[in-house]
Amino acid sequence: MHTRLQELFRERALQFGDFTLASGKKSSYYVNSKKVLFHAEAISLLGDALYDATKDLDFQAIGGLEVGAIPMAAAALTAFHRNGRHLEGFFVRKQVKEHGAKERLEGIVQAGDSVVVIDDVLTTGGSVLQAIEVVEAAGAKVLRVVCICDRLQGARELLAKYDYRPLFTVRDFGIEPLPM
Repeated sequence: MHTRLQELFRERALQFGDFTLASGKKSSYYVNSKKVLFHAEAISLLGDALYDATKDLDFQAIGGLEVGAIPMAAAALTAFHRNGRHLEGFFVRKQVKEHGAKERLEGIVQAGDSVVVIDDVLTTGGSVLQAIEVVEAAGAKVLRVVCICDRLQGARELLAKYDYRPLFTVRDFGIEPLPM
């Protein structure tokens, strides 16, 4: 399973050229996870990988920052359901909507809940930290942070106080990390 998911990411997500990342850093490569997150085989394998990466925990919800964490949470919820475990999913909006309930945290996460925060690709970790801050402000405890791919450019250091586990790093795809 893990090997096939890695193959799909290598084939579908890796792009080479001149890119500006969410962190503002320049890069000669880009990991476009959306090319994998909307592929039937890959999303099923990803759900199983997220299940394997978190099944040891006693937690109530899984999710992260929009957009990447939304299909990831759905895949994980499906895998947990298949394995007889009930979980809630959530996502954190980058900005509050101007209508409706005007919430940044969508889904059911209550004060006192334990959660897993997920994200697709981490560079410095700044984006996933936004989701963590919103979840913790709601009174939930983050038990683990899981991403699909760590670009090895500071996320681990930023998330040092959390149980942080990437499924892959750029080295798994034959790429050396860019200088931090």
